[in-house]
Amino acid sequence: WSAELLREKFNVNITIINDNDGTFVTRMEARDLGDIVLFGNNGKQYLEAIEAGLLFDWEEDDLAQEYGPYVWENMQLALETNRKISGGTIYGYGYDVAASAGSIKEFIYYPYVRWDLYQQLGYPEIKTLEDFIPLLEDMVALEPYTDKGQKTYGVSMFPDWDGAMVMMVKSTAALYGYEEFHMGLYDQETQTFQGCLEEGGQYLRALKFYNTLNQKGLLDPDSQGQTFDQATAKYLNGQSMFNIFTFVAESFNSEENQAAGKSVECIAANDQLNIVAGLAGYGGNRVWAIGANTAYPELCMEIINWLSTPEGVLSYNYGPKGVTWDYDEEGNTYMTDLGLQAQDNKETTTIEYGGWRGAYKDGEFQHNLTSWSRDAINPESALGETFNFQNWASTMLNKPVTPIRQSWRDHYDAIRGDDYLVDRGLYSITVQSTYSEAKRSSELETIYNQVKESIKANSWSAIYAKSDEEYDAIVAKMIAEAKGFGYDELVEWSIEEAVRRKAAEEEALGKK
Repeated sequence: WSAELLREKFNVNITIINDNDGTFVTRMEARDLGDIVLFGNNGKQYLEAIEAGLLFDWEEDDLAQEYGPYVWENMQLALETNRKISGGTIYGYGYDVAASAGSIKEFIYYPYVRWDLYQQLGYPEIKTLEDFIPLLEDMVALEPYTDKGQKTYGVSMFPDWDGAMVMMVKSTAALYGYEEFHMGLYDQETQTFQGCLEEGGQYLRALKFYNTLNQKGLLDPDSQGQTFDQATAKYLNGQSMFNIFTFVAESFNSEENQAAGKSVECIAANDQLNIVAGLAGYGGNRVWAIGANTAYPELCMEIINWLSTPEGVLSYNYGPKGVTWDYDEEGNTYMTDLGLQAQDNKETTTIEYGGWRGAYKDGEFQHNLTSWSRDAINPESALGETFNFQNWASTMLNKPVTPIRQSWRDHYDAIRGDDYLVDRGLYSITVQSTYSEAKRSSELETIYNQVKESIKANSWSAIYAKSDEEYDAIVAKMIAEAKGFGYDELVEWSIEEAVRRKAAEEEALGKK
């Protein structure tokens, strides 16, 4: 359906080229990055593309003003932030823009646990991260197999998103106010860097957490060898009972499971400090850009501009207007019954649009770069609501609440996990600022690539260690090997970057 939308509006077919290993280097050598270029961050590759002259200047021949009027009129702070990052020229803007500061995005990290099993266990107290281990042990004992006879586990992992570290390990630190930052983590509360191999640090703490699950038979043994889609399917089937990614865990909450009295919900430890992103007009570190050698700069700009309008934002997130969402007579947004069904279960809900018919998920936009944040205010909403359908008055009124989900709401006196964490002060807000990663020297880049591969490989080995002695030996080997490759130099560089980030955050907060 997304392809049909673009064909209808722009008479265009889009070919998506994933950035697999070597793709960016190959296209740089060919001096052609394509038409619309989406960067995962505004660091190394983005700066290299600028240096090579492979990105289109958005002010050349008034490109943005003429063909991207909505962007030009409404995203000036994000555009000027890009100019600052890019050395004086506007080559695009960062994702997740908001018209004003002061609000937060929806949470994408928090502990999701099988709520129905938690009830059966008598609501045991979870004081800290490690308390989830005996809880999951008890849950698997209660339900060792799914209704279809599949063996259950506490956690299923996947390696698809591993970068400098193992994705699910580093992301678990988000439950305690840290987020990935170069060769380690950034503590948002202290605005300081913590190396991933620091003794007593959050990365090694989370690594031991998953190893303990493995030693107790609670970790899916397929974790390292399966894809994100395969792991998500296991959560959908109820084979795994704990996850920190809201969008993965929620797949379990189908109509069928809810009707059967089964649900996964947010259950936090007493000492958590969940990371949540703050909103501002700067835009985030992922960048919308246009290739310098495109034959269609105006068309590229028009497409980016439409995806930045309220209709484009809502279509990207929820589907075609009039099919899955629309405005009522008063100008308020609402989801159609089909739209609500699709958001509850994207894999099985069928969408028909423009001659296309298939599962909603199969027809979604396949890029993961937003324009306006989903939690930014929609200027076309009569009530001044955000783009996030979960918070629309129409959703609150029209979406039925199942008894199992209502029992969670009653127990915690909250509507959603976001409210539960905010009301209890169990969160830490990342500051949106003009910070962007400095380019590493070629020597440091070589060190970085060697260290990250060592840490990833050894981290997975440590996760699968069968005893504490084996685990300790693997971690010791990992630390020695990483230091041999030059890990300490990366830590020094990361500390300098943390100082730069803190300064940008202080500026954004008006403290300097």
